[in-house]
Amino acid sequence: MQPMLATAAPPPGRPPAGPGWAHEVKWDGVRALVTVHDGTWHVTARTGRDTTVAYPELAPLAAVPALAGGTVLDGEVVLLADGRPSFTALADRMHVRDARRAAALAAARPVALVVFDVLRHDGQDLTGAPFARRREVLDDVAPDLPGTVHVSPLYDDGAALWDATAQQGLEGVVSKRVASPYRPGVRSPDWVKAPHRHVRTALVAGWRPESTGTGRLGAVLLVAPDASGALRYLGRAGSGLGGPVGRDLDGRLRHAPAVRCAVADPVPAVDARGTVWVEPDVAVDVRYLTRTPSGRLRQPVVLGARTDADVDPWESR
Repeated sequence: MQPMLATAAPPPGRPPAGPGWAHEVKWDGVRALVTVHDGTWHVTARTGRDTTVAYPELAPLAAVPALAGGTVLDGEVVLLADGRPSFTALADRMHVRDARRAAALAAARPVALVVFDVLRHDGQDLTGAPFARRREVLDDVAPDLPGTVHVSPLYDDGAALWDATAQQGLEGVVSKRVASPYRPGVRSPDWVKAPHRHVRTALVAGWRPESTGTGRLGAVLLVAPDASGALRYLGRAGSGLGGPVGRDLDGRLRHAPAVRCAVADPVPAVDARGTVWVEPDVAVDVRYLTRTPSGRLRQPVVLGARTDADVDPWESR
């Protein structure tokens, strides 16, 4: 099963108002579906990939009697940095495949699971039930959850939550129609995301080493498909490539097939100079300030590679 996805809030990008909505914090983490049944537990990424080994902190879920009859939880794996959830801080965790390395990382910087929905409980499919009912079920099991798992609080006032999350440096707000069913794998207007900072997932079409001669990764060239499937140019990003994010991407890109993919837009010579073109198979999350009239990203910062997310379509703004 794939998780339900949210659509972007229409201009001016604020949470919707009205009694038919519930609002919660938009957590800066990695989406996860967690299945618990008869003493076993499994974590699945958005793509359907099994990521259980990466998060040993969530193993106590298997021992919760209230979940043993067959429960599927939807939530976000988060890791705190400076007191706030940070996707960048998760760079060392989300791609781990070795149980011993995962255990060592968990001991040093444990993750938590913030749960915001329940799709199945006691073997009963809840996806057709309204969101308000699913949250009642989730609230019923909340007292039994282990310390590494928390239920995301709900708020009635989206505007107040928007202001509070901005003041606290959080990512934004997600609003959900209280009468809406859960639609697996669908990006639905029943869920609306309103981020304070623009973040999108893009593909890497090429990379450049640092100009200082260190050989380290210095910049990546980003593209995204438009409605026709053609790849459109988003620009060059050099910020955010230090530390584990840069090392992870460097390893992925140096082993990527070297090929000049067809980009529908002309790539500026200053960006193309010295670029190693690759098959656009590596996806990254990018934070940016605004878009130019031609659709390029202003002040892009690479947050990390993604293997659990769809690439956001190209738009002019």
